[in-house]
Amino acid sequence: MSSSAIPEPGEPIIEVRDLKKIFGTQTVLDGLTMDIHRGETLVVMGGSGCGKSTFLRMLIGSFPPSEGTISMLGNRIDQLDEEGMNEIRSNFGILFQSGALFQSMTLAENVALPLEEHTDLDRTIIDIQVKIKLELVGLREHADKLPSQISGGMKKRAGLARALALDPLILFYDEPSAGLDPVTSAEIDQLIVDLTRKLGVTSVVVTHEMDSAFTIADRMVMLDKGRVLRIDTREAFDEIRKIPADETEKLTIDEQLIRQFLRGDSVGPITQRRAETNYADDLLSTAGPSITSSPSVEATRRSK
Repeated sequence: MSSSAIPEPGEPIIEVRDLKKIFGTQTVLDGLTMDIHRGETLVVMGGSGCGKSTFLRMLIGSFPPSEGTISMLGNRIDQLDEEGMNEIRSNFGILFQSGALFQSMTLAENVALPLEEHTDLDRTIIDIQVKIKLELVGLREHADKLPSQISGGMKKRAGLARALALDPLILFYDEPSAGLDPVTSAEIDQLIVDLTRKLGVTSVVVTHEMDSAFTIADRMVMLDKGRVLRIDTREAFDEIRKIPADETEKLTIDEQLIRQFLRGDSVGPITQRRAETNYADDLLSTAGPSITSSPSVEATRRSK
């Protein structure tokens, strides 16, 4: 990637325009448009099934758009062949939800793998780079341990060290706090903030953990049913979160939905929407999908 394609801090490094993703008859993403700026941390949030994980997979090139465009570092990734996409991928790292470490490799070997596969660096230089990356996440002293020998939080940090191996411009995080206790989650959040400041990377974080989101975000985008409800600063979302209950009637439906999600309230437009389907009518209705009378798996043994 030529340096001329790298934007200045604050300029868009990823541009998404009218993005749609359709699986069969289901529209998962419906016309997303946004810019992600170099050096910022953008938190992508929303309820289960809102499309945030699909959006992340499209940003890393795993899913092609049904409609719309994605540009990264000045390149339309929806138009690239595999070789071109691999060149783009060398500029970003991914922290998967589970850490996704190779269980038969030590932490050092896991971090070294991208360097071995994608560079011609001498072994001595690779070893130095591995120590630097593990030191960044506080795991240098655990370099020779296997993933089975460390905690869940340490696995997340080791996965982050591997994501940093090629000195990426962009880091993608998929639920970095999932499955962690509150203290470990806070440590991961602080690590994300520190790395963003020290390395100047752009971070795109998919999460539904609100404590984490408000700790790490510069800007936030709220998705609902595949559309963007709002993209704004952390402070703007915090203002919505703090609006008293007796003032919610002044808000739009979208703002009420955002407020309920941010606060985790049990009453609001999200729960009202779920209750619109009448359970009794659905239970007694003869319309819709029926249960087959024959078993889905035939028995291999017959009774005599």
